Amino acid sequence: MHQCGACIRQPPPLDQALAAVPYDYPWSGLLTQFKFQEHTGWAHSFGTLMRSAPWVEPALEAADWLLPMPLSAGRLRERGYNQAALLAGALDPGKVQPKVLLRVKESPPQSSLPRQQRLLSVRGAYALEPLHAAEAQNKRVVLVDDVMTTGASLHAAALVLRQAGVAHITALVFARTE
Repeated sequence: MHQCGACIRQPPPLDQALAAVPYDYPWSGLLTQFKFQEHTGWAHSFGTLMRSAPWVEPALEAADWLLPMPLSAGRLRERGYNQAALLAGALDPGKVQPKVLLRVKESPPQSSLPRQQRLLSVRGAYALEPLHAAEAQNKRVVLVDDVMTTGASLHAAALVLRQAGVAHITALVFARTE
């Protein structure tokens, strides 16, 4: 694997990031419906597409935990469901740990912010559930989310996991911006 100079000096918190599709037409529209218009039944089909992407099966097989990216309490009340948890459940329900990674800080929707503000808005937004902190040592984790744009949220969550001693972190998203 080749790394750029910046990554060698300051390694990213993720070991790898995998995506099933690019975040553009038609996927961006379908994801908007899935996420904001209660088309939750699509989770299984999206999960199937995610599983079929290169390197996903080995990452899922090697994982101890699948951690859906958590929503803030307010956003969860608004929406009524966590789309990342639905995707994780479609991938491997037996490995999903929905209560390990917590969202402890509200922030504006990431889609409304430029890159630098995204990075700042998620700083301190995630924490490990204290009762599970000791269990995280040396685990292999797959962080599951619907979309990766700048990676700010996934990186912020991964930093928390690294500090807890997680050995390997893969980000797995349905769609990723090019």
